[in-house]
Amino acid sequence: MILVTGGAGYIGSHTCVALLQAGYEVLVLDNLCNSNEESLRRVEIITGKNIRFVHADVRDRVALREIFSNNRIEGVLHFAGLKSIGESINSPLNYYDNNVSGSIILAQVMAEFNVHTLVFSSTAAVYGCATASPIHESAPTVTTNPYGRSKLMIEHIYTDLAISKDCWGIAILRYFNPIGAHESGEIGEGSVGTPNNLMPNICHVATQELAQLEVFGDDYSTKDGTGVRDYIHVMDLAEGHVCALAWLQNKSGAHVFNLGTGQGYSVLEMVSAFEQTSGLAIPYKISPRRAGDLAEIYANPNKAQDALGWKAERGLVAMCQDAWNWQKKNPHGYLD
Repeated sequence: MILVTGGAGYIGSHTCVALLQAGYEVLVLDNLCNSNEESLRRVEIITGKNIRFVHADVRDRVALREIFSNNRIEGVLHFAGLKSIGESINSPLNYYDNNVSGSIILAQVMAEFNVHTLVFSSTAAVYGCATASPIHESAPTVTTNPYGRSKLMIEHIYTDLAISKDCWGIAILRYFNPIGAHESGEIGEGSVGTPNNLMPNICHVATQELAQLEVFGDDYSTKDGTGVRDYIHVMDLAEGHVCALAWLQNKSGAHVFNLGTGQGYSVLEMVSAFEQTSGLAIPYKISPRRAGDLAEIYANPNKAQDALGWKAERGLVAMCQDAWNWQKKNPHGYLD
């Protein structure tokens, strides 16, 4: 059985689908602070398989011990954590407590129960103000906000742990920009509050919840002046976790992998692709650049392809189609 912390969230729920379809049994621990248990019910509908669910915080040592005592956990996929850059700047202690303390407690309980296989959900934000793309895993890590720093701290902690005892096998996965949804439209990005990311905002303009899309900056040194990012379909990302989990069997050490497509798309290219896919116009306005935003950032994904046998397969059309399908079917996320 695989323990998935934060498994009711956006990436976690899609990874539960991939795990169940690959034949794993899944137990989810989630405190539901930015997710909804409904996502897990829908995962069961998609897969025709059951998920065990524990409503608890990853910092709850008692709850974790009970999970490991009562279940034969073979590995852990660790998604649980807070993820808003802006919120992290305003509440840094909350981010370090949730993300860093939770990750330490999880590893301590895993060690108590002799479970040493761990896949950690990190982020390309650890590259900070990267100066050149594509970005390789060996690129310098210079974080610019508490969220990114908390993820990088955890990377260091887990790397030190793997060095200290060679029984540990840890995959550290640095995501680029996940978008889209499961092709069924049953699960998707249903975070609580106002979305911060591009695709959910495009969808909200399409449903007229927003009057127009705000594009931050059109004077970058890119093909159309807007920022370029590496967008990856969330199901490709989910399948990358399953590949990493399988690869870790009989492996030791901590290993870092980029999960991206290796292809950069600008904001206006994303708008155009969505318009062509949906048949809807997406009005937008140009606003000044946001502090800290980069002109261009995309992955070198070759290491994951060579080692894990994983490659992003879904293109931009599928990303837009699936995001729009989810939005149409669930205009208010899991609250519908």
